Amino acid sequence: MKPFVPVYVPVGVPTFHMESAQDAFARSCQVLKALDGDFVCPEEKLLSLDLLRGYLDPLTPDLIVFQNLTFANAAYMAEVLRRTSCPVVLWTLREPVIDGGRLRLNSLTGAYSAANTLRAFDDRPFVYVFGAPEEARVQKALAAALAAARVKHDMRSLKLAAVGHTPQGFGFGRALDGELMSAFGVELEAIEARELIDKAKGYTDEECRPYLEKTFSMTCGLDSTPEKNRLDHARLYKAYSEYVRTNGIGALASRCWPDFFTAFGTPVCTVLSLLNDDGVAAACEADIYGALSMWVGMELSHAPVFFGDPVSLDEEENTLTFWHCGAGACALARKDTGATIGVHPNRKIGPAMDFGCESFPEATVFRIGREPDGRFRFFIAEGAALDKPKQFTGTSIVVRTDAKCRELVEESVQAGFEPHFVVLRGRHADTLEALAKYLGMDIYRY
Repeated sequence: MKPFVPVYVPVGVPTFHMESAQDAFARSCQVLKALDGDFVCPEEKLLSLDLLRGYLDPLTPDLIVFQNLTFANAAYMAEVLRRTSCPVVLWTLREPVIDGGRLRLNSLTGAYSAANTLRAFDDRPFVYVFGAPEEARVQKALAAALAAARVKHDMRSLKLAAVGHTPQGFGFGRALDGELMSAFGVELEAIEARELIDKAKGYTDEECRPYLEKTFSMTCGLDSTPEKNRLDHARLYKAYSEYVRTNGIGALASRCWPDFFTAFGTPVCTVLSLLNDDGVAAACEADIYGALSMWVGMELSHAPVFFGDPVSLDEEENTLTFWHCGAGACALARKDTGATIGVHPNRKIGPAMDFGCESFPEATVFRIGREPDGRFRFFIAEGAALDKPKQFTGTSIVVRTDAKCRELVEESVQAGFEPHFVVLRGRHADTLEALAKYLGMDIYRY
């Protein structure tokens, strides 16, 4: 994959106050380099179209931070748009002095001109930032825009696998390969669940021993699972792991019930959980957009994420509980219990994960969903994951949302969102909103 290249484009004209422009240019370079040491910055201000062309000619940007050091007409933005197809951040500087005298920069008028061209040229989505380089709010917005552009760039090298089909009534998780490629740049491949089951059945106990030992080392209570199920789990773990490794899979959505209970006799829940610990976003119930949401969450948080259903709310605590029937990365488990192994709550077969998740003071709830007309949308909410024990048989996490939980539930149900959501560590709403803008998708932020 080509390295991510963020590029600073500071434009202006020499008829404004050059001392103020130079000072803003130097401070902006310093801020951008602090955010990413690989930020490409020009050696001088781009005060003519010729300078702009010469600067852009050797570059292939993955993000443009376009800044009006002073007013500059629409031709500057048009030149950028003709040469690039990457996301754009439009950054307006605050007028440095208001003293009844000369207008020193007039950056804001330049921003209106540039934005008008952005919309008219190719209606390219962009992120807008207003303020001086040293303002904390500006630096936070730039960091979010940069992180979103990096995720968009990395997404174009993602290969996502669909393992089997969604069960009846779970069609919200299905995706077309052409749709995923055109909307997200993601490659989708498919394999039948029975193919991995057949591979698993062909392994010897000795071949699968390392996978069984790894599961023992990462979980608690596996020894209470019948030996046949332990060995069959190790077979599945080896089959999935080798498929992922051989085919360069970064995320997968796997069918789980009823096949792994009826055709194999052992659930795939714990296999998917351990794949998440291994850095592969793995969703159950063959939810492809759920797996993609998990991958985005893992890219932003640099850690495994929780994937589950909203099942309970408490208006007094202002909490929403997310649960799933047997999957959850070991890294998410409470430290006092560890990643406990149990049985699937409905089928009473193990091994399946059975624990409450640890708390973290900052959390984001996220989902890539689809409108009925096929357009994509982002569900985004922030809050905190609380110190709560397991809520139901299976895995669970309790999130106190910043928004009123009842209103959030009522509005998202009315909006028709899918019943699977991702919970990730940290506050990433600004970055997710920027990513949605770059992708031209609707934003539902609660």
